[in-house]
Amino acid sequence: MTDVVRRGVRPSRIAIYGVLLLACLVYLIPLIIMLITSFKTPMDIRSSNLLALPTDWTTIGWTKAWAEACTGVQCEGVKGFFWNSFKMAVPAVLISTLLGAFNGYVLSKWKFRGADLMFGMLLFGCFVPFQVVLLPMAQTLGMLGMANTTPGLVLVHVTYGVAFTTLFFRNYYVAIPDALIKAARLDGAGFFTIFFRILLPMSTPIIMVSLIWQFTQIWNDFLFGVVFSSGESQPITVALNNLVNTSTGVKEYNVDMAAAMIAALPTLVVYIVAGKYFIRGLTAGSEKG
Repeated sequence: MTDVVRRGVRPSRIAIYGVLLLACLVYLIPLIIMLITSFKTPMDIRSSNLLALPTDWTTIGWTKAWAEACTGVQCEGVKGFFWNSFKMAVPAVLISTLLGAFNGYVLSKWKFRGADLMFGMLLFGCFVPFQVVLLPMAQTLGMLGMANTTPGLVLVHVTYGVAFTTLFFRNYYVAIPDALIKAARLDGAGFFTIFFRILLPMSTPIIMVSLIWQFTQIWNDFLFGVVFSSGESQPITVALNNLVNTSTGVKEYNVDMAAAMIAALPTLVVYIVAGKYFIRGLTAGSEKG
């Protein structure tokens, strides 16, 4: 009987793995093409098919992509825009995550009149399209003297991201027993002590979710970057767009592909390193108790 079951299960399992491998291959083909093309010469690209390996492997495309991204009529190094994105993304991610944790703590464990209404209004912010906030945000940045600056972009992304991080942390903290908070208050722990000494150390899974989500959204953003920044303050996504759409003479697709790989590398690394924590964090608060 056991042998029959095994014979029945094994083909189905092989079929499932086959379908999954095929799906992975389909999704990886664009990445493979980008990677292969980035190591080709322009002549090699024109004379071979997309999936053919380079005749002569060269890193000239990567060198030019790192050193010659164009914005308007001027050409500057992509590495400057690359580090601009880090200067924008890292503080925006950390600030929005901390604010979301604090908001989630207040809205779940320190109920007050209007708390549900406030949470509903914050939740509504998750569904507001980027385009809706462009004009009011531009006016706000102008009044604050932060227009076309990296700190201005940080403020924009923190403002837009707090709604999402609050949702994450609030749903996570709701699953933590209220008795734990009450016991801490009976022992004399205050508002901030409970947050920093008890809840925050228990929040590692949802913190990882917030960090990965916010970093991906902020790093890959193009609209806010192109609207609220200019010149040397632009992020890598804007520089990549300018590079791809700026052509002088023969189009160098190897440079474009290398630049795209450079722009995608940080988020790719984040998901490879911390992807397992993302799923674990999303399901961590699914059960109460």
